[in-house]
Formats: sequence, structure tokens, C-alpha cells
Amino acid sequence: MATRRLGKGIEALIRPYEDMHTPAPTGVTDIALSKITANPNQPRKEGFDKVSLEDLVASIKQKGVITPITVHDVGKGFMLVAGERRWRASKLAGLKKIPVHIVKVKNDAELMEMALIENIQRENLNSIEEAEAFDVLQNKFKLNQTAIAKAVGKKRVTISNSLRLLNLPSEIKASIRKGEISAGHGRAVLSMKTSATQKKLWQRILNEKLSVRAAEDIVKGKPAPKPKPKKKKIRSSSAAVRSLENELITLLGTKVRISHKGGEGTIEIEYFSNDDFERVMELLRTIK
Repeated sequence: MATRRLGKGIEALIRPYEDMHTPAPTGVTDIALSKITANPNQPRKEGFDKVSLEDLVASIKQKGVITPITVHDVGKGFMLVAGERRWRASKLAGLKKIPVHIVKVKNDAELMEMALIENIQRENLNSIEEAEAFDVLQNKFKLNQTAIAKAVGKKRVTISNSLRLLNLPSEIKASIRKGEISAGHGRAVLSMKTSATQKKLWQRILNEKLSVRAAEDIVKGKPAPKPKPKKKKIRSSSAAVRSLENELITLLGTKVRISHKGGEGTIEIEYFSNDDFERVMELLRTIK
């Protein structure tokens, strides 16, 4: 197998799931996958990457679901709050049950908030999806921008700037969704007065690969500076490294990057709060 090129693979770093003897976290239980339905207000609208999902399916078949998904009781079953990717992969892996945290949700607005927060913390949303989620909270659930900012842990001006992106022409919003330009580019484009001039600047950003600062300078009437050559980061992108990254992401429930070259390298693990840090540390303490 490809992963053997890196030595013993992930087992050399993390104790296999079946060897763990620590008790399951409080509030975690197994529920039949057939009793769980997707959240219709899920902020994440883009489809799941097929290759990444296949890697997760393979990992789940081998190790099971390490990080429980989050659901809430809707009477005749359960609705997803967070963990749709793990839920879908578990069904594809042929599992009958999945470990879950069951949380109490007061209303649909709180459900939307929780799903949005989970996606933001995991960096799963593109800028337009995030803006659309804020728009749902504002217009469907009647939350003001201050309340939204408090719920998701961001500044009110951040919410306001995000919502402004929805005023862009559809072609430019699609460009942000695809990652062709950033939200910063989008805000610079919004400074142009008409749809035609916005599209003209957008095309120039694409054609000339302009930075956000360069786009802002054009809006201000300044000539766009010549881009400085960027130093390329040396990072292995082999299938073996990607496979191990995906396995660590599944095990730790957070973003992980592996840089590997010549038999040595680094593993970078992200966390998003003190509680998240403690959760990751508890998993790492199971290392042999």
C-alpha cells in the first residue's frame, strides 16, 4: 500500500481505535443511521469532494467513527446538527449505527446557529455560503447582525461585510464559490458603482491574477503594482501523505497538515478554542 512508504503509517502516531481503553465521552451514544436525517438549513451548499469522501469511507471501514456527530431529537428520529460528511461516509461504509452527541435545540434558528458555527470552526464554508447562512439567520429567523455576531463569535462589522457579498453579480459570486477570487477581492469589486464596472474589474483580477491590495488600488484610481514573485512552499502532495492527513483529520476531528520530505517532516494540528484544544489533547494522550 502507498501509506507504507512513510513507515508504519498512522498507527505509529495514534493508537488504533479498537485498542483504546478510555471510556466514551459523556453524552455519547450509538444511533441507527436510518434514524438520522440531514438538516435542510445546512449552511454548506457545495457538494463534498469525492476523493476526500472516499478516503474517509476507507478510514471509517478500518477504524470506525472516532469523532461523534451531533444531532438533536425531533420526536420520530434525529436531525443532524454537525457532522454530515461523517454521516454520509458512514452510510457509504455500510455502518448501521454511528456515535452521536445528542443536544437540545430550542428552535430552528438555534439549529442554524450551531450548524453554522461548526462549519465556520472547521473552515468548511466558502465565503458565499457563509454570507448566505448569515442572510438566513437575519431574514428567516429575524436575528439582527449584533445577535448573529455574538452567536458565531465574530465582530458585527464582519457579518455586515460578509452579507454585502450577496450584492455581487451572480458570475462573481460563483467565482468566489469556486475559489477563483477571495472575499477580499469581492469587497473591492463591490466598491465599483455599476454591475458593468464590477464585472470589468473582476475579469481584470482573474486575467492579471491581482492581489486584493492591487484591486483596491485600482478602485482608488491608483495603478496596480506589479506582483512580487512568491516563494513556493515545498510540501509533499503524494497520495500517501494525503491519505494520512485524511486519517488524522478523521481521528482528531480537526484540520491537520503533514509536510514530509526525505524521511522527516512536521505534523500541524489546528484547534479553535480552549475546549477544542483539550479535546485534541485527550485524543493525543492515547498515543502509545
